[in-house]
Amino acid sequence: MIRSPLISVMTDAVMKAARSLKRDFGEVENLQVSRKGPGNFVSAADHRSEEILRASLEKARPGYGFVLEEGGVVAGSDATHRWHIDPLDGTTNFLHGIPHFCISVGLERENQIVAGVIYDPIKDEMFMAERGKGAFVNNRRLRVAGRREMADAIAYCGLPHIGRPAHPRFLAELTTVMSTCAGLRRMGAAALDMAYVAAGRADIYWERDIQTWDIAAGIAILREAGGYVSDCDGGSDPMQTLSVCCGNEILHGQFLALLKSSRRVPAAAGEAAPAGRA
Repeated sequence: MIRSPLISVMTDAVMKAARSLKRDFGEVENLQVSRKGPGNFVSAADHRSEEILRASLEKARPGYGFVLEEGGVVAGSDATHRWHIDPLDGTTNFLHGIPHFCISVGLERENQIVAGVIYDPIKDEMFMAERGKGAFVNNRRLRVAGRREMADAIAYCGLPHIGRPAHPRFLAELTTVMSTCAGLRRMGAAALDMAYVAAGRADIYWERDIQTWDIAAGIAILREAGGYVSDCDGGSDPMQTLSVCCGNEILHGQFLALLKSSRRVPAAAGEAAPAGRA
């Protein structure tokens, strides 16, 4: 387990926010809920968690900037550091009483992700990593799975929300992946998907049209667990292109080739042909 001052600051903030989330999850039917767009909900719990995280991190590291799911970009006096925060990743799961959601906090230093914490308050699993210090879940060291064949691999994915234009491309990718991998899962919390790849519970995760607060912590954890992280076209900076693909060294390369080959899969009836590079 990592016991550095930075990780202590991050885990302390996350645990404070988690107490609020657990209370709200216990009363999920009474939450005041508003629509934030098609298929994307935001709750009072989301805002409370973000406020707790921001206040705690500001106190511990004054001057750092923020990239917040609800509050947007907040510039800090220290332009070299920014927190990327998802106060409730898996909001739709949360609002439907599905116990699979998390808090995700990643730290960017001089345009590089250097630390990440992902906490699942229901399972009490704290995934954490700091550059050069390894990745852990609670007290156990993390390492990506060693599978080398797609036929043995479980792939996790995210689905395009209603109203987004990426459905034809995703359907083409889905067709290719389903015919190649051992199984496919859509769990509904991107940060936990990445943490599960780092823990060897999944072999691959990919998603397009994602945000930095969804993936910042996962990038740190995966790389310290020996995983490879890129965008869905093989680019080295998913924080810029806002798509992500990750796995171990062997399967990551194979999966990128699968995604590329899926562009040749005919679109479903009534759909436009899948787009090329985003």
